[in-house]
Amino acid sequence: MKKLFLAAIAAVAMGTSAYADTIKVGVIGPFSGPFALQGKNFKAGIDAYMAVNGNTVGSDTVEIVYRDVPQADPAQSKALAQELIVKEKVQYLAGFYFTPDAMAVTPILKQGNVPMVIMNAATSAIVTKSPLVVRTSFTTWQTSTPIAKVAFDAGVKKVISVVSDYGPGIDAENAFKAGFEKAGGQVVEAIRMPLATNDFSPIMQRIKDSGAEGVFAFLPSGPTTLGFVKAYNDNGLKAAGIKFFAPGDLTQESDLPALGDAALGIQTTFHYAVSHDSPENKAFVEAATKAIGNRAELSFPSVSAYDGMHVIYKMIEATGGKQDAEKAVDAVKGLAWTSPRGPVSIDPESRHITQNIYLREVVKADDGTYINKEVQTFEKQGDPGLAAVK
Repeated sequence: MKKLFLAAIAAVAMGTSAYADTIKVGVIGPFSGPFALQGKNFKAGIDAYMAVNGNTVGSDTVEIVYRDVPQADPAQSKALAQELIVKEKVQYLAGFYFTPDAMAVTPILKQGNVPMVIMNAATSAIVTKSPLVVRTSFTTWQTSTPIAKVAFDAGVKKVISVVSDYGPGIDAENAFKAGFEKAGGQVVEAIRMPLATNDFSPIMQRIKDSGAEGVFAFLPSGPTTLGFVKAYNDNGLKAAGIKFFAPGDLTQESDLPALGDAALGIQTTFHYAVSHDSPENKAFVEAATKAIGNRAELSFPSVSAYDGMHVIYKMIEATGGKQDAEKAVDAVKGLAWTSPRGPVSIDPESRHITQNIYLREVVKADDGTYINKEVQTFEKQGDPGLAAVK
């Protein structure tokens, strides 16, 4: 089967015309199931970009082909990527909400002559698995490192870390520990939870018993983060004065209405807030809201998808519509632009995005809605996690 697949994608790569009438982009993500809102945000960002910039690059028309992976499923993701390359003849792969799904697809990129644009998956190591991977999202090392200094500067000297037991969670744990201990703090205990965990009461008791002054947490955005933050309040940790620190996955905007006042005051560090104050973001939010249909559902995967399409359009432009993955990726190394999130660039060596990371605090806006208000900027942050995987 492997030989047949390799022969098939080689034939596709060789048989692609120099100037295709239609250039297909295959997008893999969770468009149904418990994480469907994240896939919906992928689509909103893509639709917004194409609404603003059109669906053509030069003489070529860009078509998006979606494939659904409801939960992390590496085998299914790889099978769908193979189908997209061989049957749909896509020239680009994009999306990938979960790290294991992205990792599973990297081995077939070279033979398929297809670049991969990561619109969410946040483990640092993904970009090291293939020279054809470009990331327009973030990594948990990138977003978790600054919050360690924030916690220490807030007077917290002992922290317990609680993370989901998979790639991004382990990265987040290591990033926070490195930064917090460097500042002079102590991580008194590190808890790793199975991804399927949904009863957090025992975890909250362990946090109470640890003697920590604060908790650092990471879980993949979705139902689990909402449940964790609610458990933090319901089990009395906030009332007990145990401070809460996390990357922004834990307070995504679509969860804030459900969290309500329980979220007020929670500080996170992240690459994007829907409330970011810039003309570029105002235009993006308007277009993405039209695409998703409800601004309350708009969240961070949308901006990574929007910028991912910007990168893909630049790749198509550079290759003149021809299928040439290596040339496409080379063309965006060092690419810089003003994103809705602020100034960004693609690092020419790592192919990972360099961007501002913002300290945000959940507040109630004048109109009564809950927002992540940016209160501090950590400028031009790369990915410190890449040093840990070399």
